Amino acid sequence: MNWFEEWFDSPYYHMLYCNRSEQEAELFIKNLIKKLGVDSFQILHSEIRILDAACGKGRHSRTLNKLGFDVTGIDLSKNSIAFAKQFENEHLHFAVHDIRQTYNTNQFDFVFNLFSSFGYFDNESEDLKVIKAFAETLKPEGILVLDYLNSQWAVKMMKPRDIIQRDEVQFHIQKKLENGFIVKSIDFLIDGENHHYQECLKVIPLNRFEKMFAEAGFTLLQTFGDYDLNQFKPADSPRLILVAKRHSS
Repeated sequence: MNWFEEWFDSPYYHMLYCNRSEQEAELFIKNLIKKLGVDSFQILHSEIRILDAACGKGRHSRTLNKLGFDVTGIDLSKNSIAFAKQFENEHLHFAVHDIRQTYNTNQFDFVFNLFSSFGYFDNESEDLKVIKAFAETLKPEGILVLDYLNSQWAVKMMKPRDIIQRDEVQFHIQKKLENGFIVKSIDFLIDGENHHYQECLKVIPLNRFEKMFAEAGFTLLQTFGDYDLNQFKPADSPRLILVAKRHSS
């Protein structure tokens, strides 16, 4: 089993990252929608279809739906999707799906891939496969928003060791740079039993994204460096948020 299949489907993943707030997600989404100019579209929000790719438990999907959009959230984690389905309504749906596979060809106005839900695969051809699947999912001239960590900044700021307390559970975190990945080892003890998981995020600079986008039929429109959507600065920005348009044909 791949590390991301095991870890993201684990309840301990959500325990460790429980600090990710709904307010944070809502503020980012509202800033993003305003920056994209979606409010100026001369159609109802409910007629704008958004795919939230690798949606987790659906916090961004729910925010988009509250703003009136028709949203589908997909994720490989069965447990996350099972949780998200309690929020489904006429314009909000969730499904288990691998983002390496196209989801409903030419059906969406926007694809959002948020919070570093990318860069997990050993083979770079798999990364490109994901970008091509996003392109095929979008309508011609549809928009992809891909939110990734800024690898240069993340490596510079990396703490080799950290301890995070969540209620009675103490997570021991170790990070290192290995074979082009930021590797995070996560160890903790529950009821006398040791648990070990791993996260691996690929170091992907902007020029590599530009190359993949071009190969998949995208034009890169904008880059931002944080969730306030400030200008991207390679040495200083914590995020690399990319906005790209699918070619018309």
